[in-house]
Amino acid sequence: MTEERESERGSRPATAGDRKGRPTPSRDGRATKQSPPARLMRFLREVVAELRKVIWPNRKDLVAYTIVVLVFVSFMMALVAGLDAVFAKAVFAVFGNG
Repeated sequence: MTEERESERGSRPATAGDRKGRPTPSRDGRATKQSPPARLMRFLREVVAELRKVIWPNRKDLVAYTIVVLVFVSFMMALVAGLDAVFAKAVFAVFGNG
């Protein structure tokens, strides 16, 4: 987003018009009886409409996010394994080896 546009918006929250696509039509509250195939088709149309609003990451971002997740998971695994080893030694020190 450009600086002009950000200053133009100010602290106003993002609206559907700021995103790509148009907002999903709201329901008027009236429950209408529809057949199961009609309900399924409506559901699928709404899913496609929502997926069009998603801002998908490009390949560079996807690779960066994947690396960050793998590094974080590796760190957490090492931390938990280390704590497990420390607590196991403490338990054997207190209660003996059998």
